[in-house]
Amino acid sequence: MSETMPEAVVCIPSFRRPEGLKKTLASLAAQKVDFPFAIVVVDNDGAGQAGLAVARAFFAESDVAGEALVEPTQGNCYAINTAFHTARQNYPSARWFLMIDDDEAASPVWLAEMVAAAKSFDVDIVGGPVNREFDAPASKAVLSHPLFGSIEAPTGPVEQIHGSGNCLISRRVFETLPKPEFDVQFNFLGGGDMDFFTRCRKAGFKFAWNAQAVIIEYVPESRMAPRWIMERSLRTGIINYSIDRARRPGLKGGLMLAAKNAVSLCLSLIRAVSAGLKTGAWLPATHPPLMSIGRVMASLGITLTPYKAPAKKS
Repeated sequence: MSETMPEAVVCIPSFRRPEGLKKTLASLAAQKVDFPFAIVVVDNDGAGQAGLAVARAFFAESDVAGEALVEPTQGNCYAINTAFHTARQNYPSARWFLMIDDDEAASPVWLAEMVAAAKSFDVDIVGGPVNREFDAPASKAVLSHPLFGSIEAPTGPVEQIHGSGNCLISRRVFETLPKPEFDVQFNFLGGGDMDFFTRCRKAGFKFAWNAQAVIIEYVPESRMAPRWIMERSLRTGIINYSIDRARRPGLKGGLMLAAKNAVSLCLSLIRAVSAGLKTGAWLPATHPPLMSIGRVMASLGITLTPYKAPAKKS
């Protein structure tokens, strides 16, 4: 596709996953659409730049319009902000901006379905399912864990979406939202997408869900380990509290959230027992209490930085 006036731009923030990025780009090249689109790849590895090399090779061999660049400041939100800013600036004809991660692949009708949903439901933000494909055989405990569940919702308007791994955002959002960037305080924790979409909802933007706009996420064996999963549960609680605290500042807000944390801790024990009985596995049962503990950690100023990668040795 060689048109220079795309209707949509797909943004891919990438960090040290060159093989995954190849799959992502190949899936975008196979999209079945009747409108022009472009791709923007932002490599967040300023030292290695393996993703940049993959993207440039792809654009050299493909008829899909696009460009690749480097965001040297490490942090997922920095890469996302650079991608969306570049897409808006360099493709002024584009009305829709989508995002997909470099460990994902889009189904052939993904792009068409996302844009169609935005138009038919007259909304500014659209989300879709992210189904997991595991690189190694997954245990019952992993498969039944809430973190790996896919949202099963009918196509139509929804109150809000939460993840950026399968999303569409209109240009209007970026042009009118008071702070149209992902908050960099979530760079190494995660949750910048949930914070962004929460702010969008509070600003009055409308959301929709398209059950046909499916994306596949490839889950490496390292993310199936109990320790990684349990840390992810803690991190979810930290993110939830951080977003709550931003909406409820000051002493009064702190007291309200302290009460909420106490209730959450008590209820989490009941939910843990329920999850254990339902799944017959202990790992899913740890999710509710660990999320509650994560909330308490955040209230004490304790956080996690799973996405802060060590510098590559020269």
